[in-house]
Amino acid sequence: MASLSAPLSCLLTRRVSLQGAARVSCRVLRASRPAALVWGRNFGAVDRGRSELLPLQASTLRRTAHLSTSSPSRVSSSSLWSVYNKTKKYTQDVLPSITGTPVNPDTIFANNEMSLRDIEIYGFDYDYTLAFYSSHLHTLIFNIARDILITKHRYPESLRNYEYIPNFAVRGLHYDVQKALLMKIDAFHYIQQGTVYRGLHPVPDEEVIAMYEGCHVPLEIMSDFYGKSSHGHSMKQFMDIFSLPEMTLLSCVNDFFMKHNIDYEPVHLYKDVKEAIRDVHVKGIMYRAVEADIGKYICYGEQSHAVLKKLSKHGKKMFLITNSPFDFVDRGMNYIVGRDWRDLFDVVIVQADKPSFFNDRRKPFRRVTDKGALLWDRIHKLEKGQIYKQGNLYEFLRLTGWSGSKVLYFGDHIYSDLADLTLRHGWRTGAIIPELRKEIKIINTEQYAHTISWMQALTGLIEQMQVHRDEASQAVVEEWIREREAMRPHTKDMFNPQFGSLFRTYHNPTYFSRRLSRFADIYMASISCLLNYDFQHTFFPRRTPLQHESPVWPGQAPPGSERSSDG
Repeated sequence: MASLSAPLSCLLTRRVSLQGAARVSCRVLRASRPAALVWGRNFGAVDRGRSELLPLQASTLRRTAHLSTSSPSRVSSSSLWSVYNKTKKYTQDVLPSITGTPVNPDTIFANNEMSLRDIEIYGFDYDYTLAFYSSHLHTLIFNIARDILITKHRYPESLRNYEYIPNFAVRGLHYDVQKALLMKIDAFHYIQQGTVYRGLHPVPDEEVIAMYEGCHVPLEIMSDFYGKSSHGHSMKQFMDIFSLPEMTLLSCVNDFFMKHNIDYEPVHLYKDVKEAIRDVHVKGIMYRAVEADIGKYICYGEQSHAVLKKLSKHGKKMFLITNSPFDFVDRGMNYIVGRDWRDLFDVVIVQADKPSFFNDRRKPFRRVTDKGALLWDRIHKLEKGQIYKQGNLYEFLRLTGWSGSKVLYFGDHIYSDLADLTLRHGWRTGAIIPELRKEIKIINTEQYAHTISWMQALTGLIEQMQVHRDEASQAVVEEWIREREAMRPHTKDMFNPQFGSLFRTYHNPTYFSRRLSRFADIYMASISCLLNYDFQHTFFPRRTPLQHESPVWPGQAPPGSERSSDG
């Protein structure tokens, strides 16, 4: 627990230092009373670790308020550049206090207040929740599905020349089935320019705008509730970590057809790739390959074991609900935990068929023997040490009595694992987002902090100075806008050259991030993050200002107050 109190102390120190620097800057620049304007978008997802920049934004507004309220005739271009240079120097001066306290990648982040003292029962998905896989698995899935396209669907033999590209796609992307376009969409259904790909190559922004008559994607063609392209929806959202090979395969096959000027139907291609990926899982090809070389494909075993042991030691009930078959789970859990892994769980359900497991009342449970045989007897009780197949959540609740907010379920798929549980059944939910570690590592770099802090300050300058309509002032503001536009792709490329951050489309949250904040009470990089907290801990979401609110920290005067910037 001490390891977490230190970052908290540093966080408060950094926030106070920024407040102090803001007051000094305002005093030096003799800014008038704060402007009653609120800057920027709410901070969310991993960027919450940078919410200490809010005083910097507020300081920029205070520093420029006297210029923005002056008449245009009193403002010269030299005055604007003077404020620009002072603001830039200020961001450089406070940068050490921002970068000196990095975000801890082992932190559990909260979207909704939740106390572990209220949690009596812990539930888990298996894949990418208890079992974490190496990069070899995605290569395996890609290769098998590619070969299925060639052998079963009679695609050209030359497709074998394509190999899996590990860092091409990110989770949460949308795919337009009709147009064969892979893209990133924000929380407001707007396409992020520069992130639309046909095959392995970007589509020019002008062409995207022409195809969609702008950048907005109407609700009627967006993916359905579970991210699927069905019932007239032409968009498919890829929310599963297992979907990374599927996105890459779609892009590679599209690329092949375009390179060879082959006329093809995008809908047929999508369905064939979808079926090939499905065969990899449903026909057991992937499962057999992993079981044959489990040390090559599964990692993070010791940490998952430690979490389960800790929960068991403290008398917590535990259950497992997974779509994977028993043999595959048993082999993996023997490797991760040991042959006695079933003793840790009160209920184990395999091949559950989530998400229908959570809302379809028709499927009864069946007991599975150790040899995989299905028994025909009616299930009156879910017994510890036994394995059950299929079933449904309503029967699960009736047989166990585990309902409401005393249950916390962890999974990696925002829709299939978490959405129905939080919306329909009132369980608490925890999302496992392995990509967090990489993103936080980037966020903690000086390069990222410098770029973001200056871009935030520059945006504040543009917002305030745009009121000056004289030609000289407008020329200065336009130059600032061009500088800001040039910085935005650079920040995207820090995370992924094609699609950027999993959580951000420039300043807005991604569609993925929006779903994450709605369906997950807490989220973390791996289940091992639970080891850093005791069972009395309460997770609090960070209060970030709404657009009509002002960022007010202790010792900082709210907008419109008579308190001077000296404090």
